[in-house]
Order: sequence, then structure tokens, then C-alpha cells
Amino acid sequence: MNIPSSEIISKPPYVRLSVFYFTYFAALGVFVPYWTVYLKKVAGFSAAQIGELMAVFMASKVVAPFIWGWLADHTGQRLRIIQLASALAVVCFAGVYWQNSYGWMVLVMASFGFFWNASLPQFEALTLNHLGTDIGRYSRIRLWGSVGFIVMVVSLPPLLERYGIERAVDAMLLLFIAIWVATGLVRDKPHHAHAENTSRLREVMRQPAVWLLLLACALQQGSHGVYYTFFSLYLEDHGYSRNFTGWMWALGVIAEVVLFVFMHRLIGRFGAERLFVLAMLLTGIRWILLGVWVDHLPVLLVAQVLHAATYGLFHASAIHLIHHVFPGRLQGRGQALYSGVSYGVGGALGSLLSGYGWETLGSTQTFYIATVVVNLGLFMSLYAMRDLGKHYAQ
Repeated sequence: MNIPSSEIISKPPYVRLSVFYFTYFAALGVFVPYWTVYLKKVAGFSAAQIGELMAVFMASKVVAPFIWGWLADHTGQRLRIIQLASALAVVCFAGVYWQNSYGWMVLVMASFGFFWNASLPQFEALTLNHLGTDIGRYSRIRLWGSVGFIVMVVSLPPLLERYGIERAVDAMLLLFIAIWVATGLVRDKPHHAHAENTSRLREVMRQPAVWLLLLACALQQGSHGVYYTFFSLYLEDHGYSRNFTGWMWALGVIAEVVLFVFMHRLIGRFGAERLFVLAMLLTGIRWILLGVWVDHLPVLLVAQVLHAATYGLFHASAIHLIHHVFPGRLQGRGQALYSGVSYGVGGALGSLLSGYGWETLGSTQTFYIATVVVNLGLFMSLYAMRDLGKHYAQ
């Protein structure tokens, strides 16, 4: 059967889009589990300093996505902006090789975070534009990011055990270069013209449900601060090996991959609003399990499997909601707002406060606080989803 060339061109480039997600999250597969270990073991920073440095990195997600999103929406050159941000992230991260002083590390993390954190929200908007009305297939592309994460957290620990934690920096630099190369494999895809003027940013932001949604996202990600900053060190302190720690990170993301495979069906059957609320509920349960029963392997395994909900279910449903709330020309800024408020403000405050809590209160109490934080977000989401459900019905 011959397929018209115009139909082939119109189809989303699933493989090329997936390559970007694979490389981007492979870099996260090094950064999230091993960067804080590097900061403690090699650079010699305290828990409070590590929390502050991670907060600086997360804070770059507040301003960078919105600035770059505004440029992308107004210039229409989304892909070129993604490519530029990815290239500058490589240059700035290379500054790690210069020295390990606290002040210099603050500058490095702020600068490379400003560019690295700018690329993903815009690539999310680009991907959704390629998918068009087939947005339910987003999770099938995004799961390759999870695969990239798994590959790194499983394959890297033996190398780090043999050659030292310093090699994590080399791996990150190589992966940042790979991200930049991956951006050259994709063509730009403008937003649909018919949706450009359907809504203005001010009109969208006047809706209380939108603010409640964004605040709920911020609280959910804020509760993750203790996990992303200290989980690897937490397991080491409880006698687990670095190889085991890598597999625990991998288990969580494997569960996430399984969920992404079925996510489009779940959204079609239950709706993104209900799945979002469920993800918030399960997040609080997960922090209790990790804070109290980390020494009990079966409970630890269950807690890591819950990553499918606390990240996969949450992120996929949130992306779906943001895509519908911010249409047309607002897509770039909508994804930037989501990234900036949740992963930026929420992530920065979560990392900062978890560092202080870890030193002064201890690990278990810090996980308790994380549970309280995400439960506040849960109550906000219940009110937000009631109004957003009406928005979907329109």
C-alpha cells in the first residue's frame, strides 16, 4: 500500500522526539542520584550547603522557562531557542572542572540550570504541537525519557565504584552534549493558527482554579525536595550499597515506564483531573513509607514502585491539564509556568528546607513534613479539579 508523502510528513516524528527525551532524562539519571553524592564526597559540602546548592539549581526553573517560553511564543522560533539553550548548558556546566569552592559552584549551578531548565518546557510544547489532536500519545514518547534514566542509574554505579564518583561529572557533560545533538534531529512545528487567539494569558490567569492547580503542583514538587536531594545519601546512611541504590532509582522509573505505556488509556477512562488528585494522595503515602520503614526491604520496594504515581501519574496528568488550560500561543508560557512554579518555586523551596530539616530535625521528621506539604496540595487540587472539570466539558 502506498502512503501519500504529505501524510508521512504530517505524522509526528516519534523516534526523533523520543531521542531528546532519552538523552535529557539520561542526564537526570546521573544528576539526581549522584550529584549530591559528588557534592558531599568530593566537594565536601554539608547537608545544608547541598540543600542550598540544589535550591539555586531549582530556582533557575522559576525564571528561565518563562523567559525562554516568552521568546519562543513571540518569535515563533521554538526549536532554535531549544538548541541555543542546550548548547549554552554544555558551556556553563563545563565550569565544574575549574574549581569546587562554594561560591563558584553556586554560579555554575545557577548558570547551567538557567539554560538546561529552559529547554524541556519548550520541547514539551514542541512535542504536543507535533502530536496535535493525538495528545494521548504523549506518554508513549515521554516514556523513553524514563528508559534513559533507567539505563544510567543501572549502568553507572559499577563504573563509579571502580573509577570514583568524580566520573559522574564526565558522564553528565557527555550527556549534555548528546542533548544538544538530539535537538538537531527534530524539525520545528508551529502551534495551530486556529487556536492562537482563543484565549489570552491574563484571562486564563484570572481563573482561581488555574492558580490552585499551579500551587498544588508546587506543593507536590516541594514535597519531593527531600527525596531528590537526599535519597541516595539516605540509603547509604542505612547501609545500602551504591549499586543497590542505583537499582532502587531504576525500580521507581521502571514502574513509571509501565504507567506511561497505559497512561493514554487511563486519561481516556478516568480523566486527567481524577488521576491528578490520586497522584497527590499516593505521594503522601510514599513519604510516610520512606520515612518510617526504609530499613524494611519489602516496604522500600513498594515505596519505589509508587514513583509511578508520584511522578509518572502526576506529571502526565498535569501536562495534559496545562495543555488544555493554555491553548495556542500560550502553550510555551503555559508549560513554562507549570515548570517554573512547580519544579522551580516548589523544587527550590523543597530542596532548601529539606537541607535544613535534615540537619536539625533528622530524616524521618523531614519526610513527615513532606507528607504535610503534599497533603496541603491535595486539598487545593480537590477545589481546582472541580472547576477544571467544567472547563473540560466546554
